[in-house]
Order: sequence, then structure tokens, then C-alpha cells
Amino acid sequence: MTDLLVKLYDLPDHEELTATLARLDTTVRRAMASEMKQVVGWIQQVFGDGWAAECEVSFGRQPIACMVAVSAGRVAGFACHDSTCRNFFGPIGVDPTCRRKGVGTALLLATLQSMAQAGYAYAIIGGVGPMAFFEKSVGAFPIPGSTPGIYHSAIKKI
Repeated sequence: MTDLLVKLYDLPDHEELTATLARLDTTVRRAMASEMKQVVGWIQQVFGDGWAAECEVSFGRQPIACMVAVSAGRVAGFACHDSTCRNFFGPIGVDPTCRRKGVGTALLLATLQSMAQAGYAYAIIGGVGPMAFFEKSVGAFPIPGSTPGIYHSAIKKI
């Protein structure tokens, strides 16, 4: 899968998206240390061990490098950065019942804003599946020669 590059100094405004989520009783914010077991457990249940492990690493960063979407007091999605590699965005995941409502886009923008505030000018989105989402949401573009990328030598499950 291809890696993408995003210009963090040219991100779209997301005030309208924040207002839309507020109408849905959903907020996007930085996760708190006390929420780690709950967030990582939810990710493991919905998305599997790999993403749960990457998210757990993001809780070890200072500030925490995991954003969560919370809807009616429950986890509705997450996005991390600086987990597998520095300057890498991801993973990102949204509860299947909350998709196509702007939650993923809000998580993406909040996380990329966090990376920009940390001093990065660009972010790498590694091993992208839904490329069109990232291209449309933040103008991400493919990095030539990035397939298979850093994940090519991952240990296989038995």
C-alpha cells in the first residue's frame, strides 16, 4: 500500500465540521491518560491487535498523540500520530455506526493540527487503504516509490 504526504501548513478549516458534530452530540479531543485502557480495548475489539498496539504507543507520547471522537459518552473513533514512526499519521478508525457523518474527517484534521502544532510541516500517512478520503479531505498525495513502505516486513500472524 502506498504512503501519502500532507502539507500541514495548508490544512482546511474545520469549524463547520465541528458545529455539525456538536449537533450530533459528538466531540473530538485529545485522549486522556486515564482513558488508555478503555480506548485501546475498544480499538482492539473493533479493529484488531495491530492498531491497538499502535494506539497504545501514542499514549506514551507527551502530549498524548491520540485523538478520540466521543459520542454520547462512548468512543466513536480515534486517530493517532507518531506511533510506528515519527511524523507518521495513523492509524485512524471510526465506529461503523458513526461513519459518513464527518467523524473521520474531524479526527483527521484534529490529529494533523496536533502534528502541525508539534512543529511538523508535512505528515506521512503510511500504508493507506482509502486513498480518496485523504486526497479529498486534506489534499494528500502519493509518495512515489513508497509501496510497500515500512510495513512490508511485518511479522505474520500464525
